[in-house]
Amino acid sequence: MPNFTRTWWGDTFLSTIEQFTDSGRLSRGRTYANGRKVQSFEIEGERVVAEVRGSVNPYYGVYTEPLYTTVLEFEPISRPKWTAVIALMASKVSVLSKLLVGEIPDNIEESFETLGLHLLPQKGDFTSQCNCPDWSNPCKHIAGVYYLVAAELDRDPLKLFELRGLSREDLLAELSKTPLGVALSKELIAEPAAAEPSESLHTRPEVTVLEQQVSLTHFWQGASPLPSIVETPQPANVPAILVKKQGDFPPFWQRNNSFIEVMEDFYTRVRTKNNSLLD
Repeated sequence: MPNFTRTWWGDTFLSTIEQFTDSGRLSRGRTYANGRKVQSFEIEGERVVAEVRGSVNPYYGVYTEPLYTTVLEFEPISRPKWTAVIALMASKVSVLSKLLVGEIPDNIEESFETLGLHLLPQKGDFTSQCNCPDWSNPCKHIAGVYYLVAAELDRDPLKLFELRGLSREDLLAELSKTPLGVALSKELIAEPAAAEPSESLHTRPEVTVLEQQVSLTHFWQGASPLPSIVETPQPANVPAILVKKQGDFPPFWQRNNSFIEVMEDFYTRVRTKNNSLLD
């Protein structure tokens, strides 16, 4: 079953829902959302309206597949409070820069908490209703709509502001009016600089004129030929000197005999064998 959210705000919204919704109903709602039981779904300002196909259930007197209407209504933040929140958000580059490109910064709630508010809806910030015969609220139809709301917020984060009473257009317009918003907006709408040809050697290498006559012997042997006789290196006065500097009986050596003596003998054998190859 696919994940409905991939962002922190979508995950937070579902985590809030899980705090007051029965896990069994959430599971059935997830199945409804994934199984295309939701026939229509639309966010209109602070309202979410969906039509969800129900199930045949003779126990409730339902003998044909019904179509239920589910409505979620979110409590909007008042206009004066929005004005105060926008002023705080516009004073932080990390918040403002992401909002102007349609993203939700992870520290956005700090601006709301300062005023005793929160952007992401919590329990009590919205109501839900469905005209199905199930008396429980939320029912599986409402639970299915919860998942689709979370998925829509993932796709279009600024819908979160619309659910709390501030349209996308008003949000971006108010942010762009602030001093910092004016500067960032100019950068966003600025035309990219035209590319200019470069004089770099990486793009336009210089042409080197070679000599008319090239000696193949000089090319392969170079200016200084290699010596024809290789001098035999003098053996070290102290065999295995690097090992001896580290001390005897290292942690990995589990035998009772001396590690240095073993390595000294090994070094001597290797040196003797190499000398025979040079003869």
